[in-house]
Amino acid sequence: MSVTWSGRFTKDADPLFRAFNDSLSFDRTLLHEDIEGSVGWARALERAKVLTSIEADSLVEALNDVLRHGVENPSSLIDAVDEDIHSWVERELVARVGSLGKKLHTGRSRNDQVATDLRLWTLKQIANRQNEIESAIRSLLALAQRERETMFPGYTHMQRAQPILFGHWCMAYVEMLLRDRDRFNDAAIRTGLCPLGSGALAGTAYPIDRDHLAHDLGFSAPTANSLDAVSDRDFVVETLATTAIAAIHLSRLAEDIIFYSTSEASLIELSDSVTSGSSLMPQKKNPDALELIRGKTGRQIANLVNILTVLKGLPLAYNKDLQEDKEPLFDAMEHLSLSLRMIPPVLDGLIVHRERARIAAGGGYSNATELADYLVGQGIAFRDAHHSAGRLVRAAIRESKPLEELTVAQMQEVEPRIQSDVYIALTVDRAIAKRDVRGGTAPGQVAGSVEAARRQIESASDESSTARTQCDATIREAHIDDLDTICAIIEHWAREGEHLPRSRDEILESLSEFAVAVEGGKVVGCGSLWIYTPQLAEIRSLGVIPGRKGGGLGSTLTRYFVDWAADLGIPKVFVLTRAPDFFARCGFKTVSVSILPEKVLKDCATCPRNDACDEVAMTLDTGATPIRTN
Repeated sequence: MSVTWSGRFTKDADPLFRAFNDSLSFDRTLLHEDIEGSVGWARALERAKVLTSIEADSLVEALNDVLRHGVENPSSLIDAVDEDIHSWVERELVARVGSLGKKLHTGRSRNDQVATDLRLWTLKQIANRQNEIESAIRSLLALAQRERETMFPGYTHMQRAQPILFGHWCMAYVEMLLRDRDRFNDAAIRTGLCPLGSGALAGTAYPIDRDHLAHDLGFSAPTANSLDAVSDRDFVVETLATTAIAAIHLSRLAEDIIFYSTSEASLIELSDSVTSGSSLMPQKKNPDALELIRGKTGRQIANLVNILTVLKGLPLAYNKDLQEDKEPLFDAMEHLSLSLRMIPPVLDGLIVHRERARIAAGGGYSNATELADYLVGQGIAFRDAHHSAGRLVRAAIRESKPLEELTVAQMQEVEPRIQSDVYIALTVDRAIAKRDVRGGTAPGQVAGSVEAARRQIESASDESSTARTQCDATIREAHIDDLDTICAIIEHWAREGEHLPRSRDEILESLSEFAVAVEGGKVVGCGSLWIYTPQLAEIRSLGVIPGRKGGGLGSTLTRYFVDWAADLGIPKVFVLTRAPDFFARCGFKTVSVSILPEKVLKDCATCPRNDACDEVAMTLDTGATPIRTN
């Protein structure tokens, strides 16, 4: 009997119970976080004098090796028979350091361990969703700017109501997504508390500095009550609620675009790249991407109901029911990410049929409200004006004419105070221009809302970048004396699987492309800028010395290389990375590697991972003006 709790038992668990009870098949998703939390716990035990420095160092080194093994050999997790990810990590750890591995769990329970793992994972995923939301917002803002003069029919009850600018429609969804981003930020505040050190339910018996531990793991503070800490899943509920609301917003956006793209409306056309055809009907162009965004909303709502139902009758403290918290959370994050990442390609390739949209904006008697407002301007009470406008609509319908084709004489039969200037009031341009109040659809108001939202997104990115890049390092061009340290940094991260290995001779030959980060006279980080074309450069070999990861050093180096490229007049930089979350926080956007120059793909051919590449291509505009080439 190899399970971690088997000392109390004399018989093996029933195979059916093991299959029912075990969670490794899905909680292996938490591998990185389990290692991260275990490293933090090893250091906390060292500070508490439970482990010596040598023991803690050995454990940390072995834990990193376990992580590398799990990442490079996923079958070792898929095929394992351990109860959960914690048991798998412990078994692999003991295999490397023997009985020392068994000391790591001193003072720790799987109850506070799994709660910590899940909070760490959720915080990372929240940050990723916020980045994806901002990418969707940027695409909406770009579309609003591109179609800033496009008149479009506004609808209520699926009927044409009043004309608007298409940019006004875009900005309605920007507002929704901004709220979604803020809700995720709010959820992160309560997720960012550290349960580790709470033990099974009563707290640990060892002198653990929980404030120090929380800080080490990137939490804002430790949790306040051990009973609550191990059983609390409010952060899962909040995150799933936010995910469900965001999914509903995307579903509404999808439904609008699906309707606008129908043959009956024909207001927009979707790109071939996000649509599909029919196996039977050659003429079909189906909005599958949008229909899937709409369809996936059901599982998001179900995931929220799932966790609420699990929690509703649970007593304190930990209960096995809480194992059911992970799959709905994992599923929700995965599918919201897919939906959010589909929004930019849908919007970027969307074509608005402007002339048809303008005609539709003035159709369906959508200018009837303008007629009522005109009558109010003639001194008529609004209710009477509304009644008269309705009678005129009825007269126009009888003659199968729009309102503006009725003669003044015909209009005066209903309301004698109507004059020939009524036709000016009935135009689409006039109707839109009159809505010149804050939040209205007038051109100036829409342009102002686009700019305000753009500033809000850029300000949030700048504040986040500033918070991440506050460090004391100085960045300078590399010297020959830096060669040994640069080689050591690159070699370390190559062993970790983050970098391609580079020989000392290769680094020496390209030393002029390198810059280093220096603190207290010591090189603590490095990277290089490789120029492919006058329009494109690659940030390579970005890394810091072990123990200096985090704290903004990598972000500072990245910004240095982006600015360097901009100073050279290069408008775009790219990375090929296994750390897309980091570069997304620096403002990079994921792209297809196929858009990169052929030279890049030739370099990929020499990569030892070429047959199973897991790198992500990402780009960032430097702000430099592109150089014209013949």
